[in-house]
Amino acid sequence: MKQGLTSIDVAVAVSELQHLVGARIEKIYKTDGDPETIRLNLYRFGEGRCDLVIAPGAYMHLTAHPTPSPKLPPTFAMALRKYLSHGRIVSIAQYDFDRIVEIKTMRGEVENGLILELFQPGNVILVNHEQRIILPLRPVTFRGRRIRSGEIYKLPDMQLNPTEITVDELRSLFLESNTNLVKTLATKLNMGGLVAEEICLRSGIDKNTNCSDLSDLSGDVVGVAGAADVAGAVHRGIAEVFGRLDDPKPHIVYDGEKKIDVIPFEISRYEDRKKRYFSTWNEALDEFFFVSEEQQAKRKEKSVEKKDPLEHRLVQQENAIRKFEREKANLTAKAETIYANYQLVDETLAMVRSEREGGRTWDEVRADHQEIMQIDPRRKTVTLELDGAGVPLELEKTVPQNAQVYYDRSKKIGSKLDGALRAVEHTRELMKDRVKKPKAKIAVPRRPKPRWYDRFRWFMSSDGFLVVGGRDASGNEEIVKKYLEKRDIFMHSQVPGAPATVIKVERGKQVPEQTIAEAAQFAVSYSSVWKAGQYTGDCYWVNPDQVSKTPEHGEFVAKGAFIIRGKRNYRKDVRVGIAIGITDDLRLIGGPISAVKKRAGFVVEIVPGRFNQNDVAKKVYRIVSDKFGKAIKAIASPDQIVRFLPPGGSDIGR
Repeated sequence: MKQGLTSIDVAVAVSELQHLVGARIEKIYKTDGDPETIRLNLYRFGEGRCDLVIAPGAYMHLTAHPTPSPKLPPTFAMALRKYLSHGRIVSIAQYDFDRIVEIKTMRGEVENGLILELFQPGNVILVNHEQRIILPLRPVTFRGRRIRSGEIYKLPDMQLNPTEITVDELRSLFLESNTNLVKTLATKLNMGGLVAEEICLRSGIDKNTNCSDLSDLSGDVVGVAGAADVAGAVHRGIAEVFGRLDDPKPHIVYDGEKKIDVIPFEISRYEDRKKRYFSTWNEALDEFFFVSEEQQAKRKEKSVEKKDPLEHRLVQQENAIRKFEREKANLTAKAETIYANYQLVDETLAMVRSEREGGRTWDEVRADHQEIMQIDPRRKTVTLELDGAGVPLELEKTVPQNAQVYYDRSKKIGSKLDGALRAVEHTRELMKDRVKKPKAKIAVPRRPKPRWYDRFRWFMSSDGFLVVGGRDASGNEEIVKKYLEKRDIFMHSQVPGAPATVIKVERGKQVPEQTIAEAAQFAVSYSSVWKAGQYTGDCYWVNPDQVSKTPEHGEFVAKGAFIIRGKRNYRKDVRVGIAIGITDDLRLIGGPISAVKKRAGFVVEIVPGRFNQNDVAKKVYRIVSDKFGKAIKAIASPDQIVRFLPPGGSDIGR
């Protein structure tokens, strides 16, 4: 099935859309479906509203089936609205018979434009009247073109236009080509394979004839049916095929009931195929590319089934390894280059420092020394060309110190490389285990109803006691004032920045030693002990009547802090450590390792480390989703997992 428009398709579409000139842009929407689309809602005086849909890298056309817009518009749609809403379309034009369309708009005296790249990978670029990019849908750099905010939008190099090409230009094209005729026409004249085949057929030339075999371009060429000149025959074929654009017959081609192509005029290849004709090309495109909501849902399901998250992760990790290897080698090479050019670097740095102290401006220093490629006054760095490469150097550092900067950065990248290599091994082990043990299939779990303690840190001890702790000073205050009862136990880490921890005790029950030990690990793990990277800490417990907010005379008690009077029951060298688990009834829990293992069939241990909370939450989610599938996200998304993680750096326990 056709996935996008050819240059001829674009030409016909742009021709039909000329009636939109003068239309007012009302709203702009963006959807992230398959494919991703931009929709312009337009108002034409005397005709009413219409919708122009754009799928970057694929197609554009008017649609009678606008996709429902998201409740929260994406950032790109908001930017387009800011610059284009209530503006009028002043022109719609195709660039150089290419799959590029520019829509120019005017709002008051301000002109802006929207450039649509309908070739892969596709883009939509918002530009001002100077063609300076305001915002691209996808910032990219390729083939010397930078599609980024602030850059001037540069159109691709112009190609030969089949509607304007001469016989002599065709001759030159054939002489320079090293492939067959149909490929030469399709690629060099930007017309696509289907139309190129039709031109070969109309010209009476075998499409597979190599252009190098068309040596005698004046005549006597095998494969030319009665034509004295190959280039002339092809030129007449082009004129005949493109002449059909004057009287288009837009239609969809079917194979049985399946849509396989949409074309603006008759093509010999589809002579015997079932066809459905339309009064306009835009109507044909809309019908061909329209996908119902039901079909979109099925497509999404199939897409999810096809994607292997572990294989995708492995590819990303291997790409990261290659990137780190390149960066490490590049940084080490820069350090070695600095030493290899020791005298030049030393003299240049000294010279720049001396001239600056003498009152010369940065521009004057730069202008007088060709070896200086760039100066950054804010960072106080100069970039020197050393062995053909630019190397930034800090003015206030010596030569060895500058070299050491790059060695240190290389070492840091090396640590990331080691981590990436370990991650690859872990992923490969998971893939092996998956082959042995198929992924558990689960029904989509329902989120449990919220409980009063869900907004705090909490866990159920191995003995069935609820333990709660504050997330911040306000939480500490609330727990003590509202929920600390006379039967409970109050616990706190010896260091500041810790949760006020309360073991909730029902009437007539005694708190076992195991619960006190788990609450101690909880209090220490969620304190600044973890954030400091320590593996043990001290804490104490007291009875509720020993906890007070009333200070002694002349003292002050901060929010979230308390006065403890009387004897404290200390627990020394409590080991930090928590776990995240999924219970048999599909609930996400977290807390001390022994408590979580008691209640969860699947457990991931967390230890102090160097990764931030969000990164660790994503790691845990990947492990959990590998086990239970994507449906587990309903109760164990990264946002939900992060609520059980201690402050500071963490990692997955081995």
